[in-house]
Amino acid sequence: MKFLSPQMLAIFQQRNIGLNLQALLRTLIILAVFVGLFSVLFHVLMAWEGQEHSWLTGVYWTLTTMSTLGFGDITFQSDLGRAFSLVVLLSGLVLLMIVLPFAFIRYFYAPWIEAQVHSKTPREVPPEMQGHVIICNYDAIARELIHRLEVRGFEYVVIEPDPAKALAYTSDGVTVVRGTATAAETLAAVGAERARLVVVNVADATNSNITLALREHAPDIPIATFVDDIDALDVLEMSGADHVVALKHRMGEHLAAHALVGAETAHRVGSIGSLIIAEFSTQFTEFAGRTIQESGLRATTGLNVVGVWERSQIQPASPNRKLGNDDVIVVVGTEEQMDVLDEDILVPEPSSDPILLIGGGRVGHAAAEALTAQGQVVHVIEQDETLAASLEPVTDRVVIGNAANLDVMLDAGIRDTPSVLLSTHDDATNIFLAVYARRLNPGCRIVSRVTHEFNLDAVHRAGANFVLSESSLGAQVMVRVLLRGELIAIGENVEIFSVRLPDSLHAVPLAESGIGSKTGLQVVGLERNGKTLGTPSKDTRLVSGMDLLLMGTREQRQKFRELFNK
Repeated sequence: MKFLSPQMLAIFQQRNIGLNLQALLRTLIILAVFVGLFSVLFHVLMAWEGQEHSWLTGVYWTLTTMSTLGFGDITFQSDLGRAFSLVVLLSGLVLLMIVLPFAFIRYFYAPWIEAQVHSKTPREVPPEMQGHVIICNYDAIARELIHRLEVRGFEYVVIEPDPAKALAYTSDGVTVVRGTATAAETLAAVGAERARLVVVNVADATNSNITLALREHAPDIPIATFVDDIDALDVLEMSGADHVVALKHRMGEHLAAHALVGAETAHRVGSIGSLIIAEFSTQFTEFAGRTIQESGLRATTGLNVVGVWERSQIQPASPNRKLGNDDVIVVVGTEEQMDVLDEDILVPEPSSDPILLIGGGRVGHAAAEALTAQGQVVHVIEQDETLAASLEPVTDRVVIGNAANLDVMLDAGIRDTPSVLLSTHDDATNIFLAVYARRLNPGCRIVSRVTHEFNLDAVHRAGANFVLSESSLGAQVMVRVLLRGELIAIGENVEIFSVRLPDSLHAVPLAESGIGSKTGLQVVGLERNGKTLGTPSKDTRLVSGMDLLLMGTREQRQKFRELFNK
């Protein structure tokens, strides 16, 4: 009864419960009329045949015939009576087997199920929840973002208008509140005025509508939103968004940075205080074929080599690691040290061979712009002729056709290109093209995007050197916004972030701290009182009050918290 009472209460609180009950009652009345009519005709025909039965028997015969039970204990002897029996039987098939079940499901069972769903999905967050993150749509980016929030100890809530989806998400352990993100009662229910950040991640037009509603409800709440069409960026800013992220444009820039080879400067990923994080390819440089120690990078530039990209994963920069011809090295240091590095890169000018870009959509267009701005020659393969006009100003040549066609690939310069950038929106297509490009040009560098993170390994197996997922990049950007720039995303699931030195590491030399050996994290810098102390050596002694600048994955960060923050 404790379970049934709220269910029934929820049913009778629904707006259309009166109409549903009226429709179900009409169906039952029609059924009762037919049963009564057939019972009366049963008596008339039985009397005509000379048989006498009670009124209860008439109802009994009618129901057993309509329900097709047909016990056979009471039967007509005349053809007219048997014809009447067929009419009753067929009417029963329609009324009892079709009309009544449909009416019951439509007007009672379905509302009951809906009421059950409504009663199990939360309608508001606890009043004590504050400093949380509100997410307006549970998509791939939201799932990745939630993982990162949980690692950092932030509370969150997802707004979901569909009751069935809200119940499913709740069953999966996701904190959900059922409602519409533009409704004032929903914004009050999720505690928008107490939130630390609202992530608006639906379609551009809907994002604008939600942002306007949020600004009216909570004028001071920080709002971050994604935009698909970069032309809509100004509209969302005018709607009241504090941070508008053109994710596809940013992804194109990231992919372009990893496709560049032989550039005259290292690619600056970001900065923390006075420290700059940068990465560059060893191709065509004096470092290829040497170990990190033999390269003399730290001795000649002062830069700290913190990692080397391998299949979209950063591997530790051990001194004896041999650098390949297309490795990407991640370094940390000051601007002056970066200038020295730029002078040491052997190729002073961009490669004259074209970089091949396959897919000229929004991501591809942004990548082409970034590559062209670096002075690279860019050839694009695109099937959609309508995109050719927009691509021409940012590329050197557009080849219209299917990249699966050998003639098209050869015409675009696949044999000579140093890098292939796969920017189509279909993961299966990118996997196929990675295999194809690797066979046609075994020595080229292949950089690819993926929409779904579970396809990362598949694209790597196909031959890609570097892969970046849209969901991971979107989550990294939102965490950086949440932390107000305290995090730098340098690739798939790899971040540079700041943490306060745990008491357990006070007065311990860095080499003896076990941070790298036990967690896999790399210490890339130290801060104290808001000032960067530079890149540490293995003999640097850690002191309470310091902030560690660490590079690694969220799993490694979680392990650090478990081991040292006790």
